[in-house]
Amino acid sequence: MEAIKQSMLDKLSVEQIKIELMRTAFGRQSTLLSRFDPRILLIWYSFFAIAPWFIHNKAILLGMLIPMLALTLSSKVSPLVLIIMGVGLVSEISYILLGSLFFGGSLAGVWPLMTLTLKILLISLASIAVFSSMDPEKLSDALLSMGMPGQFSFGVSYGYRMLPILIEEYHNLIHSFRLRGRAPRKKGFLYMRSLVYMAKIGVFAFYPLILNTAKRTRTTVEALEVRGFTYALVSPEAKRLKLSHMQVRPHDFIFLGCSLLFMIALVSLGHFISF
Repeated sequence: MEAIKQSMLDKLSVEQIKIELMRTAFGRQSTLLSRFDPRILLIWYSFFAIAPWFIHNKAILLGMLIPMLALTLSSKVSPLVLIIMGVGLVSEISYILLGSLFFGGSLAGVWPLMTLTLKILLISLASIAVFSSMDPEKLSDALLSMGMPGQFSFGVSYGYRMLPILIEEYHNLIHSFRLRGRAPRKKGFLYMRSLVYMAKIGVFAFYPLILNTAKRTRTTVEALEVRGFTYALVSPEAKRLKLSHMQVRPHDFIFLGCSLLFMIALVSLGHFISF
């Protein structure tokens, strides 16, 4: 029992959470979706992020859920992300049940509300599967190739790159506050005093984090300007050189074609099965 408890604490440590977030943010290169062109993935994701809102047949939505689960599992998603999504899904179903039972409703109203939960689950799985299979550079280049402004494309990539630095900085600031401060001698009922103390440290650490982030951003901007970043954004030659590695291959069209045929078959079947 003690070994299981220690194993759970190790998995929930700040260091382990930081590693899992970095793995998710920077993508995995050995997954099924990572083999496709990022522009094709964004087109595919755009459909599955918008289409569920206009589909009300639960049979079609459940049919879409099956390949989405398979793609999510093939993307080797971090268990931490799946646990967070599972907790959110369970909590949403719970408050729907409570609202139906204790606020004048009935269980008959739960079934229509579950349609919304199913749609959110579909879109969440599609987002996790696609963006955990693309690293920041692929995502940035795909957006730039599809006509997005260079500043926006670089901002997306820079945000990804800053994520592990911000987590590391925030972790160090919390350690500094704990070393210089004094924790409550008495834990209090249900460790309330310790929880309040850690919550205060977490809030106080945000202020120096914002200042340090501003300093890092200014240094980055100056370094980019010295290297001609602004000129590269408006230069067709620089853009063509940056995007020369991107190429749509036959298996990308096969992936889109199989997805289209699957949706056509699913919609046709949904006319006969409706609940």
